[in-house]
Amino acid sequence: MIYRSLGHSNIKVSALCLGTMTYGEQNSEAEAHSQLDRAFDAGINFIDTAEMYPVPPRTETQGLTERYIGNWLTRSGRRDRVILATKVAGPAEWLNYLRDGKPRLDKRNIEAALDESLQRLRTDYIDIYQLHWPDRPTNYFGELGYRHHREEQVIPIQETLEVLKTLKQAGKIRHIGVSNETPWGLMRYLHLAEVQGLPRVVSIQNPYSLLNRTFEIGLAEIAHREACGLLAYSPMAFGVLSGKYLEGKRPPGARLTRYQRFNRYSTPQAERATLQYVQLARKHGLEPAQMALAFVTSRAFVSSNIIGATTLAQLDENLESVHLNLSEEIFDGIEAIHRQQPNPSP
Repeated sequence: MIYRSLGHSNIKVSALCLGTMTYGEQNSEAEAHSQLDRAFDAGINFIDTAEMYPVPPRTETQGLTERYIGNWLTRSGRRDRVILATKVAGPAEWLNYLRDGKPRLDKRNIEAALDESLQRLRTDYIDIYQLHWPDRPTNYFGELGYRHHREEQVIPIQETLEVLKTLKQAGKIRHIGVSNETPWGLMRYLHLAEVQGLPRVVSIQNPYSLLNRTFEIGLAEIAHREACGLLAYSPMAFGVLSGKYLEGKRPPGARLTRYQRFNRYSTPQAERATLQYVQLARKHGLEPAQMALAFVTSRAFVSSNIIGATTLAQLDENLESVHLNLSEEIFDGIEAIHRQQPNPSP
């Protein structure tokens, strides 16, 4: 396994991070524990979760993912050898069951969310506490164009950081990160940390894959210059880049077969690009999924690549990708496809 520094912190995280959003929905607790064991034995020391998991989010299952992980940490005795990251939800009408349906990034919500996560995870502290999405209307979750809302009512970023500073001083969190954030948002967090003596963001968790390289446009330079690396999520574009959904196929039990809400990477443009990436991989004797993951892991601004799986066979294939070094010919082929169809599913 490869290990990389996380921002300006003294933390070293594995280049692959185990994503867990299927635990409690597509995966049972026993399956979750088997995945955690396999990943840990392969050298992964980094686990990512969230208070709202599993996905799709439902009242009946909310928090199960953290509970499964907490039980595994207790059973295995590995808490001190794991970098544990979780997230607090921002405002969302569809989370009407979370904190009276009014989750915000303010003192009341963050403190309540963190205490509940600590209880479910059966730990005294979180290594990286992330803000799942902004507390303001902006362009994230696949929306490219920014539209300003004149009547917006938002929790100021400084107020959020002041709450996190208190929690950090209390020893409940070690570091903070943002997720689904924009260039303006990330720079605002970094600026306020610098001038107000508030906690500095060590990571940004945004989507990044062969089908969505928008991170490169405004955020990659910030990641480099400010030592705030990307935790890349959806590196396989919900499994689309494996090629298993091409020609309209819907394998039994697969995510896109079960949940229509994940069709974000299934546009005609994305399918054309996916076919080309799959053909490129097979031309060079590679598994398409491993090529897609190896590309993401190879990016200099990526601190860790968040992989997910519903079976141990999928997990093993994903784990093997960390040892794959792509040739210049393959990189050239990827760039040629990207120029023809850039970011077909942002």
